[in-house]
Amino acid sequence: MGRPPTRPAKLKDGFYIEVRNEGSRSNGIKIRRDSKEEMLLAIENYCRIKDVQVLGELKDDKWIDKPEDLKKLVPKK
Repeated sequence: MGRPPTRPAKLKDGFYIEVRNEGSRSNGIKIRRDSKEEMLLAIENYCRIKDVQVLGELKDDKWIDKPEDLKKLVPKK
């Protein structure tokens, strides 16, 4: 058995949302989509039963779209 990795895992380029159970304080699951339209479809599907938080677009390990600009895409309950 070897040593565990010390550097954090790199995320792929794409659009990210975080999905968690309603009322949960724990970290949710990060879901990546290739395009903004696919991300919007995922938000529509998950927002009915889960809490959805938009993380934004990641490109070359840098966040391009800020979550504040994309928060209005998540429907209010």
